[in-house]
Amino acid sequence: MAYVDGFIVPVPKENLAKYRAMAEKCGAIWREHGALQFRETVADDVKVGEVTSFPRAVKLEENEVVLFSWIVFPSRAARDEINEKVMKDPRMAEMMDPKEMPFDGKRMIYGGFEMLVDL
Repeated sequence: MAYVDGFIVPVPKENLAKYRAMAEKCGAIWREHGALQFRETVADDVKVGEVTSFPRAVKLEENEVVLFSWIVFPSRAARDEINEKVMKDPRMAEMMDPKEMPFDGKRMIYGGFEMLVDL
């Protein structure tokens, strides 16, 4: 059964082009190492909830937008192997430098998910 890594991240609107360029490079690397899908989406209809919401979860600031992203892998074992290869890939080094990231990595939410329904 497929396995998914999911991410929610606040990105300053002025950094969207830089974020997109970084995501395109990262996505190509993940796909090269075996990921089935690499998706990045920008919030278009996301309200601030009274108790919880995407904006509240990442402590969204006025000049930012929420991105919801995911990577699909063949399995949890494949995900672990692929992510290990990706993290060792020299092309990732510059993009992993917190000073170079076009977003605040401390407010990124991420985790791995087992597929429950896949239609």
